[in-house]
Order: sequence, then C-alpha cells, then structure tokens
Amino acid sequence: MSAAAPSAPTTTLDGLAAALGGRGHAVLAPADFARFAGTSIVELDALRPSWEALPLDAHLRDGGRYRRRRHASFVVDGARVDLVPQRAHWQPIEYNALHGGLERWFEPVEAAVIARPAWRGILLAFAALASRLKGEQPWYVEAHQFRIDTTDGIGRPTPEGAHRDGVDFVAVILVGRDGIKGGETRVFAADGPEGQRFTMLEPWTTLVLDDARVIHESTPIQPLEGYGHRDTLVLTYRAHSFQGPGAPA
Repeated sequence: MSAAAPSAPTTTLDGLAAALGGRGHAVLAPADFARFAGTSIVELDALRPSWEALPLDAHLRDGGRYRRRRHASFVVDGARVDLVPQRAHWQPIEYNALHGGLERWFEPVEAAVIARPAWRGILLAFAALASRLKGEQPWYVEAHQFRIDTTDGIGRPTPEGAHRDGVDFVAVILVGRDGIKGGETRVFAADGPEGQRFTMLEPWTTLVLDDARVIHESTPIQPLEGYGHRDTLVLTYRAHSFQGPGAPA
C-alpha cells in the first residue's frame, strides 16, 4: 500500500504570483484565499449550501452517476463581471480524451449564488492575478460547481485522467469533503519529470494552476462507510474567447 499523500503545501499570499511564474502552480491556505478574494470564511461558507442542490451530470461517458454539477460563464474585465447567457461547456479532444468534442449543457449556477459578494470577489481576484501575469485584458471565465460522491462505490473527480484544460489559468477550490478517503491531488510539469502530490483537506484550500505549464488530476474517492462526497468550485480563465468549435487556440 502506498503512503498517504501529505497535506497541501501552501504558498503565502505575497508569494502567489512568483510561485505561478516559477513552478506553475501554488496552493493557498483557506485564510489566505479569503483575503485574496476580499471576503471572509464566514461569507465563503454561506456559498456551501448550494452544493446540496446540484443536478446529476448526464454526460459521463463511463456511465457513472457519481458527479453532480452546475456551470456558468462570465466575462471579467477590470472591475466588471458580466454573466454570459447559458452556453455549452466544450473542450477539444486534445485536452479531454473522454469528453472532448462534445457540447455539454448543464444547469446554471443559481442566481442567488452569483449575486453573493463572495462569488464576485473570487471571480475578480483571479482575473486580477491573471492580468498581473499576462497583461491587462478581459478574461473569459467558466465556473463549475462539482460534487463527486460515492453513489457508485467510487467517485472520480477527473475521469479523463491527468490533463490540461486548454485555458490560461485554473483554480480548484475545495468547498468541502465528508466521509471519504482518497481525492489526492497530483500536479506534474507538462514538459518534464517534476511532480507533486498532496491532499486538500480543509474547506477553501485552493490550488491555482498555469494550465500551459502543468497537468493535473485528482485520484478517486471511496467512502469511509456508506456514503461520502467531495465538493469543489473549479474556475477556468482564458484570454481572447471561450473554448468552442472553431475558437482560437
């Protein structure tokens, strides 16, 4: 049996940009993530009940019933956050061998969630970070609320395996985990042997990735007894346009 992965090695808020510019990924501790988003843990926790009402993901090609999700798209430009009319989530096969090339429609993130100041603060903070690293510009943002559960006995956070998302930056925010083991995060250099493995345990621990430079995955989860689940908020930031058939690379 392999040894358990260590808990997430965190980066200070002051060192976030340098870490992304260096090794291409960083982890923020919950308190630093709250400061980064200009909010508080209490305000972040007010978002958590919405994960109890996620519809089943009907697009899983492995036939699983272990993933629930909602999806929304935004354009963030400076201090402006514009919600885009509901659109399909699409990835090319080169980035998602399992679900690439499909237009996947999901139920939208609830309006009451989007209206919360903490939600807006999160979107703006990552856009400001992206602009700091790659120049001031509008960012095309997709937000995914995920619940991976053990309905099938095992739940797969990344059924497509280790991958990139075809965007500029990715944030994987742990909202909570309950009654499970597993869910180890693995981050690898896209062009070399370097890698790191760890487990995000505390709610609001946040992994930030330079998607061009690293690949990532999360290992399956299993119940400690009966049933368990792992909730995340995944945000992707892309320059120039959303992904879609015929969109610029």
